[in-house]
Amino acid sequence: MSDDSTHDSIDERTADTTDARKRRLRADGGDRNRDEADRQDGDSMRPGEMMLKHPTAEIWPQYAIVSLGIWLIATAPALGYESALVFWNSVGSGLVLVALAGLTIFRESGYANYANGVVGLWLVFAPIVFWAPTAAAYANSGLVGIMVITFSVLIVMRSEMDGPAIPPGWSYNPSTGTQRAPLIALGIFGFVASWYMAAFQLGYIGSVWDPIYGSGSEQILTSKVSEAFPVSDAGLGAVAYSVEALMGFMGDRRRWRTMPWMVAFFGVVVIPLGFVQVLLVIMQPIMVGTWCTLCLLSAFGMLWMISLTVDEVVAMGQYLVRLTRQGDSLWTAFWMGGTIPEDESGVDEPASRPIGESPAREPFWGVSIPWTLLAAMALGAWLMLSPTVFGTTGLMADSSHLAGSLVVSFTVIATAEPARAIRFLNVPLAAWVAVAPWLATGVPTLAAINAVVAGALVVLLSVPRGSFEDRYGGWERYATLETVDRLNPLSS
Repeated sequence: MSDDSTHDSIDERTADTTDARKRRLRADGGDRNRDEADRQDGDSMRPGEMMLKHPTAEIWPQYAIVSLGIWLIATAPALGYESALVFWNSVGSGLVLVALAGLTIFRESGYANYANGVVGLWLVFAPIVFWAPTAAAYANSGLVGIMVITFSVLIVMRSEMDGPAIPPGWSYNPSTGTQRAPLIALGIFGFVASWYMAAFQLGYIGSVWDPIYGSGSEQILTSKVSEAFPVSDAGLGAVAYSVEALMGFMGDRRRWRTMPWMVAFFGVVVIPLGFVQVLLVIMQPIMVGTWCTLCLLSAFGMLWMISLTVDEVVAMGQYLVRLTRQGDSLWTAFWMGGTIPEDESGVDEPASRPIGESPAREPFWGVSIPWTLLAAMALGAWLMLSPTVFGTTGLMADSSHLAGSLVVSFTVIATAEPARAIRFLNVPLAAWVAVAPWLATGVPTLAAINAVVAGALVVLLSVPRGSFEDRYGGWERYATLETVDRLNPLSS
């Protein structure tokens, strides 16, 4: 009887202690109790919940954001912005940064921290919206915005998540830092080039350097096409490239499943919006009559960014489908992410790609360039040059410029193995190239023959699939259009 009483009293004391601990955890916002609650609940938290909680657990970045807000307020009268809108935007944005950082620190609001990330994005965008009259205003707002995004988003999302890193059925991880390195480098290059051209459009510099086309860049940047945009189109490109470069740093190597929303946003910025930018560059000789060296380099870099981004977007999409089939709503799966059992993780194959022997190859896993695609790219470039070589004008010249540029674009994107089926878009383009000489007038015979031969070769080179070096969890049959491939006698 006494033993039972003793056990009962111990159980009662334990229950009381547990209840008291829970009450203290709910009532006390101290770091020690918060950490204990985190340890108790961490196993049940999804990645999205952890990222929402992290800014309130590690608050030092908030003090950096407060400092940046104070800097914006202090520099507004000191730098002579020469615009009331730019002045008050700097002051107002600084006050908002301080207020939201305060809410993050004292009210433990993760939402307030990420709202500061939106303010940072606005600061990058604001100078071109207000046509900032001074270079100081443009540089100060843009650089502070990038730093705010770094402290409010990049740093708080840097923590490693638990669980497998390789998607099921894949032979590599598309989200590693090494995989993202070329994307970041291309994004930084595009940002610098676009920022430089925006400085000309906004009137900070009097000329633009162009080693190939001379005044071509200035003609394009001051053309009616550029002036049709409500803001500087080069400045808009700089904003897009800066976002792409920054998003390349976000998250860890499991972000394909822990941050579906971020990978989806990154994919939208790079793939459809990036291709629109490429189309604008392609249309330059048709609408303006010249090219721009920096524009061409940026567009070519964007094409490779699209090619390098497709695999991670595919892995993210496959994982969202998996979560929705397991009972999650698409909304929850998109924002919260999740994990997979260890035994379902894909298998890395270092034996077929030894990193130690070829470290330069790792950033480009998921991309391969069969000789057929390389030859198709060369033919596309030749079509772009052919109007100059054969002296064609009018419809024939515009057709060669546009079709050649699109052949190059689709072929570069098709070097991504998950997007290899894109190569079939070259077939209707090649058919048009072969037909165009007979629809235009005054086309030299040699130019017509060249178009027919080039079109036929593009078709022949775009049909074979080429080799595949990796596995993509079953996506291969969609990427290669296996049914079409089996019916094709020219397919390798």
